[in-house]
Amino acid sequence: MSSKSPIGYIDIRVFAHATEDSEKVLDSVKNVLPIESRDDLFFKKKRLTGYYKNPIILYQTRLNDKGVLLNTLKYISINLDSLDKENLTKKIKIHLEKKNLYLRFDKQLAFNKTIKFSAKDPIHFKIHFKNKTSREIIELCTELGLLQ
Repeated sequence: MSSKSPIGYIDIRVFAHATEDSEKVLDSVKNVLPIESRDDLFFKKKRLTGYYKNPIILYQTRLNDKGVLLNTLKYISINLDSLDKENLTKKIKIHLEKKNLYLRFDKQLAFNKTIKFSAKDPIHFKIHFKNKTSREIIELCTELGLLQ
């Protein structure tokens, strides 16, 4: 791989429900990231209202630091179990759209420093690749060990 990052940015979104501690939710997000990039995060905060008028907070951030982007994908790859990698490999086409790779992580497990995919109340990652076709994104993810 060249020294230039093939990743343009990573958008991260997570919801904190009224029954959750917002700081713990943000700690969950940080646990999905490499240690060196956890302290510099700034989250935009948007107050929402749920279906039953319950308060919800949407936290969003964008990682732009070229040194952090590829390391984040490597960190996820190293810490993700082989079953999740196998499932992602089988279903990769539904996770790719227009130069973006969409991943969703279990918020509760992430708080306990376990990286695992989940569709239920997840941490949302949108990884945007610069000038890469879906095939090139798949090749890069395979090279990094995210796909089998």
